[in-house]
Amino acid sequence: MVQATEGSTVKVHYTGKLEDGTVFGSSEGNEPIEFTIGESQVIPGFERAVIGMQPGQEKTVTTAPEEGYGPHRDEMVVQVGQDKFPEGLQPEIGQELEVRQADEQTFHVRVTDVQPDQVTLDANHPLAGQELTFDIKLMDVV
Repeated sequence: MVQATEGSTVKVHYTGKLEDGTVFGSSEGNEPIEFTIGESQVIPGFERAVIGMQPGQEKTVTTAPEEGYGPHRDEMVVQVGQDKFPEGLQPEIGQELEVRQADEQTFHVRVTDVQPDQVTLDANHPLAGQELTFDIKLMDVV
């Protein structure tokens, strides 16, 4: 039987959950996701879990933050004065914004706190610092 190895292109169904059981992502009801092992198209812990699986096989794995979206880094959380926002923009908690630096580079941030004079922005991935559990079913090795 065919086995998923480094360089294999695979199709998998998955459900991703947080430590408290909250589902943060799933392919259920959609086409399986397709990726090539070794090309960093998915997080390292997920990719490593698929290696050695055969079509039809299912498994549940838990990944540490370092094997997922990395640790939550405090230096990626900044407070910005309300006066730095474009006129008419009312930041709200949970809102995602694109920020442009002086060198024209852009990155995404989430608003995590809003005070009358300042707003807290977090550039960490929303799942950074979290232990993630995945239910994985390998559908095919193509």
